[in-house]
Amino acid sequence: MKIHIIAIGGAVMHQLAIALQQAGHIVSGSDDEIFNPAKENLEKYNLLPCEIGFFADRITPDIDLIISGMHAKANNPELTEAKKLNLDVLSMPEFIYQHSKNKHRIVIGGSHGKTTVTGMIMHVLRLLNKQFDYLVGSKVVGFDFNIKLSNEAPIMIIEGDEYLASTELPIPKFIIYKPDVGLINGIDWDHANVFPSFENYLEQFKKFAEMVPSDGALFAVDEPIVRKILDEAQLKLTPIFYKTFPYFVENGHFFLKYQEKSYPLQIFGKHNMQNISAAHKICEYLDIDTKDFCEAMMSFRSANKRLEKLYENKNLVVFRDFAHAPSKVRATIDAVREHYPDRQLISVFELHTYSSLNQNFLPQYSKTMQNSDISIVFYSKHALEIKQLPDLNTIDIIKAFDQQNLFVTTIVNDIQNIIEQYIKLPAAIVLMSSGNFDNWELNINTIKEIVN
Repeated sequence: MKIHIIAIGGAVMHQLAIALQQAGHIVSGSDDEIFNPAKENLEKYNLLPCEIGFFADRITPDIDLIISGMHAKANNPELTEAKKLNLDVLSMPEFIYQHSKNKHRIVIGGSHGKTTVTGMIMHVLRLLNKQFDYLVGSKVVGFDFNIKLSNEAPIMIIEGDEYLASTELPIPKFIIYKPDVGLINGIDWDHANVFPSFENYLEQFKKFAEMVPSDGALFAVDEPIVRKILDEAQLKLTPIFYKTFPYFVENGHFFLKYQEKSYPLQIFGKHNMQNISAAHKICEYLDIDTKDFCEAMMSFRSANKRLEKLYENKNLVVFRDFAHAPSKVRATIDAVREHYPDRQLISVFELHTYSSLNQNFLPQYSKTMQNSDISIVFYSKHALEIKQLPDLNTIDIIKAFDQQNLFVTTIVNDIQNIIEQYIKLPAAIVLMSSGNFDNWELNINTIKEIVN
């Protein structure tokens, strides 16, 4: 097939392009912005568009299928041309469903932990030599790609994002996947640009739960808000609730506990123990023994940008994390604080999503960074322009976060300057963003020179 992907630069979309090319299809694509690692990956496979932007003349009658990402707006010239030519157009979730409709679809939902839980399940299945397809939002250690599409695998593990599928199909992705097995790993308001109230956001998870068939399975974290929406939903089956997997911490290291045996982990944080419990429920459903599960978890390492360790020596450790919603920011900071209780903690957070750049949503971040010794919030004027959002006032951001030792800047190089001015070793630095800090990178060598 000849396939053209609109918004090919996305984290998943560019991986889908590579997977389709590897499967023998002729693939092209377009986007108005493409950053690394997508840019390098597309270039490696000769899929990087020769010119950045969307152009109607790229859409020709011989294209068999258009796959459109959420980044493609309704007035996108390529979408308009595709409609004129009456070409088949699918959103990414629709395409994934079409591929997997004869497989057993296990969809991992929730406001946080989706990528990590999906990655944990993938890790266990791979170690136990199980056949499966998958779709995950970030690179998982041990896997070359974010997506695998095959004819042979009987199941597909899907990270189920609640965000909208596309401008043409404005419903949550996880509903389009039509789960045979669903999981909800916590709910905290997010994506305020498309779900303007918490009640509206909750409704999406209720619809997701209601889609799970009577011969399937529905797992959910045992939290009051999750129980409330499931009590109100018209479910076809009884949900199975889970709590945090038994664990203990010794000298800052986390261990799972099962049948009087301990299993040392490479990951840390209470939120990750909840993620492990979610992954365990799915693996248990797939007839995987708990002992085998715990042994597999000993070698699991964080997915890309999920408390990913960038640097470490005896006095300094630097992490990168995808945290962007309020609950995710708090959980990430609390995890690092718990792991390094005696170190100075410097937390850096980029406002990058539509929600975080929405002045009305900002108060949701109140005191989310207060467990840090130094907190830095950065936002890009360019990001506001791209998202066509009104400017933000620094004073309003400071009021919204409502805490001490908070710095707010729109100049990305200020981050380095503030860190260099206030750092005291031993220290832990955590960089949190769903974007890329305008391509800025922390200069660790400069920090080492200053403190020495």
